Amino acid sequence: MKKTKPKYLNVQIHLKQQIQQGTYNPGDFIPSENQLCKQFSITRTTARKALDELIKEGFIERIHGKGSRVKERRHTLGLLNVKGFSEAVGEGVNTKFLQHPIKALWSDEIILPVSETDRNASCFYFERLRFVGKTPVMLEKNWFPNTKLPQFTATDFVDGSFFKTLSQRYLIEIVGSTQEIRSEFASEKHAKIFGIESTSPLLHISIKFLTSNPKLTIYSELYCDTSAYPVGNSYYL
Repeated sequence: MKKTKPKYLNVQIHLKQQIQQGTYNPGDFIPSENQLCKQFSITRTTARKALDELIKEGFIERIHGKGSRVKERRHTLGLLNVKGFSEAVGEGVNTKFLQHPIKALWSDEIILPVSETDRNASCFYFERLRFVGKTPVMLEKNWFPNTKLPQFTATDFVDGSFFKTLSQRYLIEIVGSTQEIRSEFASEKHAKIFGIESTSPLLHISIKFLTSNPKLTIYSELYCDTSAYPVGNSYYL
C-alpha cells in the first residue's frame, strides 16, 4: 500500500515551490497559520509544523507579531570568494560566457571523483569569466549530468544566475559541497584569459556541489587571480 504524505509536507512543498518560483520574494510575508488552515483544511498544529520545517530549511523567518517572512537565501558554502566581488564600489561587476551551456563529454580537468553513474550519462558544460571592472578575476568551469533539466540549453539563466535557475525553474537547491584548494602556476591558456604571465600563480578551487536532487551533482573548477582582489572566507551564490 502506498504511504500517504503527512499533511504538513504537502503544505511545506507547496509554499517552498511558490518561494522558489518567485511568487513570494525575499521580504514578502507568506500566508498566516489561520490562512493556511482555511486554504488546506488543516489544523493550526499542521500549519505550524509546515512553517517550522521551512524555517529549518532557511526559506522563511518568523517576525514576532507580524508573521512569517521569506528570507534572502544566500548559500554560504565554505569556499573562497573574490573579496568584494559582489560589493565592488565604483566598478562594474559582470560575467561573460566563454562557452554557453552545451552537451559535452566529461573532462579529465575535473579533480574530484566523478561517480560511475554520472560518467555513464552525458553531461552539460559551460564556462564563464567573472570581471571586476575590466579585470578578469575568476574563471569558472562547470559539468553536470544531463538528467532532470529539460530545455536547459534552450533558455537563459534566471537573472544570470545558475543556482537561481536551478531553484526557480527546476526546484533544485544546493545542499552541500566538497572542496579542494591549491595554488598553481597559470597554464598558457589560462594566462592568456587573465592577461597575466604563465609563471603567475592562480588559486585553483575544485568543488563538488550536492543538490536536493540525488541524481544531480555539479562539478566545478574555479581559477582565481588574486593579484588585484584578495580572497575572503565565504562564497555567496
